[in-house]
Amino acid sequence: MKKIGQYTARGQISDQATKRITLFDGRFDTGYKVVSFKVFPDEPYTAAADVVGVLATESAAATNDWDLNDQRQIAWASVDIRTGGFAEGGGDVDPDNFIVEDLYFHGKNGNSGAINYLIVMEKYETSEWMGALAMVRNSAQDVGS
Repeated sequence: MKKIGQYTARGQISDQATKRITLFDGRFDTGYKVVSFKVFPDEPYTAAADVVGVLATESAAATNDWDLNDQRQIAWASVDIRTGGFAEGGGDVDPDNFIVEDLYFHGKNGNSGAINYLIVMEKYETSEWMGALAMVRNSAQDVGS
């Protein structure tokens, strides 16, 4: 694979919403690798505004539940808010992720406020068969995992 660029997706969604992040360019020989995923509350100084988020390759897998057994979920992030501002936060990304089609972000805010997200991806050129394999892997299909 050859790196051909970088892309950052950022925005805000309402509590318990799922957002489709369009990446598919109609080609099967390019794709994205998520390298960083972070979430933030809309009001960082509000106690109980704990925020969690998940990135998935299908909308059905973008839920409140973190299921690392589901190959469609590729990244998880959270921020724990204490009185007076941020306390702890972070995210983990499956290092083997590769997205040819679109990405789905789902977030939850303990204070029912909006959720901000920041996703950093690298774009790669690959072979069409590798792109097709990634599409199968990112779906609900069983590929012998």
